[in-house]
Amino acid sequence: MTEQQTVTVIGLGPMGRAMVNAFLDRGYRVTVWNRTASRADGVVARGAVRAATAAEALKANGLVVLSLTDYAAMYDIIGPAADALAGRVLVNLSSDTPAEARTAAEWAARHGARQLTGGVQASPSGIGAPGSSTFYSGPREVFDAHRDTLEVLTAADYLGADPGLAALYYQLQMDTFWTSMLSHLHTLAVARAHGISAQEILPHISTTAASIPGFLEFYAPRIDAGDHGGDVDRLAMGTASVDHVVHTARDAGVDASLPEAVLAVFRRGMEHGGADGSFTGLIEVFAHDAA
Repeated sequence: MTEQQTVTVIGLGPMGRAMVNAFLDRGYRVTVWNRTASRADGVVARGAVRAATAAEALKANGLVVLSLTDYAAMYDIIGPAADALAGRVLVNLSSDTPAEARTAAEWAARHGARQLTGGVQASPSGIGAPGSSTFYSGPREVFDAHRDTLEVLTAADYLGADPGLAALYYQLQMDTFWTSMLSHLHTLAVARAHGISAQEILPHISTTAASIPGFLEFYAPRIDAGDHGGDVDRLAMGTASVDHVVHTARDAGVDASLPEAVLAVFRRGMEHGGADGSFTGLIEVFAHDAA
């Protein structure tokens, strides 16, 4: 008879509950704990075991999945129970910075635990569903030992030993996602000011969005090579285009602060002498301004 597999999940927001349900669906014995105990009611009704304390949840199983808001929440919750960490593997799926992930891995090691950092690229509805994926980084042998369990949740994309890598790759995705979605909302605000609905503009915006992967593929090797020549596009033309976007928003009575911020970056590129080069030279503006 096959021994029942076990796991602890700490943190029962929508994502944590989705993870518990995915484990239960696969026959795992799941121990759970949450600061607001009532959030466990639904999964306990399905068969999860409610721990009385965070320490009890840690002691219950060798593999502990953390689904928390950030690493500060981790320290708040399991810091007082650190004596129970020895011998545990912490799969930290909380969102935070690469630096925080590295610091947390060192903290866990001092208490006898090992950390796998995870960056989940799915909403709660995508947990346990095909097509979802999670970045992981940390000790390879730990990842390999628990890969089957991790893949109950999503596909597992291992990036390397540096515990900060998964957090970095996740935040890079979020940088693109949130900036893109906010720009889309601004577009819809301008459209609405002219009586155009989100549904009406959708086919046209979708066409533009569908063209972006081709641009990314074209520009990636040029950027890596430091080639910002203006044979394909010119920053000066892009600056004029963004300026028109700003004025279109203002004329519609829509807050123009987002395209104004974009225009400010373009103008810094112009000031740095990039008018005749590609807009991709703005990557050097970002690097220069951060130095």
